[in-house]
Amino acid sequence: MMPSQRLIGIDECEQMALKQVQDLYQNYVSRSQVSLTTTFGFGRVRVERAEGCWIYTADGRKVLDFTGGVGVLNHGHNHPRILAARQRFMDSRRMEVHKAFFSPYLAALSHNVAQVLPGDLNISYFPNSGAEANEGAIKMAYKYHDGQRQTILRADISFHGKTLGSGSITGSLENNFRFPGLPNIQVYQYGDMDSVRAAVAAARTSAGGCDVYAIMVEPYSASTLRSWSEEALRDLRELCTAERIMLIFDEVYTGWGKTGSLFYFMRYPGLIPDVLTYSKSFGGGKASISGYTARESVFRHAYDRLADVILHSTTYYGFGEETATAIEAVNIVVTEDFPGKARAIERMLEPGLERLRKQYPDVIASVSGVGALHGVELADGPKILNLAAKLGPSGFSGDPDFAKKLITLSVIAALYREHDILSYYSPNTGNPLMVAPPLVTGPDEVEYFLSCLEKVLAKGLTRLLTGFLKEKATSLW
Repeated sequence: MMPSQRLIGIDECEQMALKQVQDLYQNYVSRSQVSLTTTFGFGRVRVERAEGCWIYTADGRKVLDFTGGVGVLNHGHNHPRILAARQRFMDSRRMEVHKAFFSPYLAALSHNVAQVLPGDLNISYFPNSGAEANEGAIKMAYKYHDGQRQTILRADISFHGKTLGSGSITGSLENNFRFPGLPNIQVYQYGDMDSVRAAVAAARTSAGGCDVYAIMVEPYSASTLRSWSEEALRDLRELCTAERIMLIFDEVYTGWGKTGSLFYFMRYPGLIPDVLTYSKSFGGGKASISGYTARESVFRHAYDRLADVILHSTTYYGFGEETATAIEAVNIVVTEDFPGKARAIERMLEPGLERLRKQYPDVIASVSGVGALHGVELADGPKILNLAAKLGPSGFSGDPDFAKKLITLSVIAALYREHDILSYYSPNTGNPLMVAPPLVTGPDEVEYFLSCLEKVLAKGLTRLLTGFLKEKATSLW
């Protein structure tokens, strides 16, 4: 090591004061991230440990995590069966990754996924993130047509990831800067079959053939809390079959029980996509792993020949501990009935949030959701706030939703500051306060959240905004 170098070890890392961590973020990660996160109380404390739906901070607070890890924590923090599976893997000194040997973990995980999915969704590939899963699915669809088709369709409110390819088929307002991406993308209106048919018709070749190789679909849009109707999804399947278009269902967030069925599309018997993508809680809250599973006929036609064996590959495909973790994660979903747990949470959240909407119509514009994935869209607030945004710093200039975002952030801040509840909002359409707890959350925790949300809403818009702005001012000093 060079004399000027000083490396931080694990022991020192775990003993760092929060100020030291923030300084390192400022210097080596992102100054803007520090500025944003310290706006809230949770950005000014250090976490000691987490278990189930609870986070324990260094200053002695016990925080109810109602974010669900933005889809990652269906199993909660540090599920004991997940920890045991990973510990067993490490204690046995299992080999992590090597392309020259077959992996029993990879084989078993692929088998298990095929067992729980309907129809002939049998062939799986396991990359690291949801964006990679979507890109892999798109590549397979393109290869299925041997490059003879050039057009892909995505929805106007879609969210499929943030890499160049997946980002280019993402229509979320969160993507406020456009990078280069996939060519020949056509946009349809979410859930609208007339719009889909028009986009397919517009992509006809000069000879009248179909030029669409894939349609990306979120059966349930986790970022906007909107869904396709059963009739529209079945019509979509019929259209794709007739035109030989690869139908890709993105259930990166909504999979593994979150919406009250194993995957949202599975509530409709006989409805089967050509490729399904998933991630988030697939790794049990501990492993970074995703997957895409294709109908057997699709995979065989696209890739299953010697010349194409490594046409799509990655260094960490089949990484041992990740696949072992996912095996246990899927088994927990099945044996502990995660879809049933989500439906039990829904039976409390749906009437509870609707009651609050009726009780505070001046604060809540609407509520929506399914399973353990709900949202509360708050009122627009005083128009003077949007005027201030237009006249304010460039970061806020022209944001038509500035007032709604500020009110939502005020609720998030108050829930944490006064009730030790961690929540978040979706920056896509409507900017709803997300109510998406882990599936291990019990009825007492759900009731506590609803009670605390009621107390926060009872403050009214003015007091909420004043409290948030005061907290923001305090964080700057």
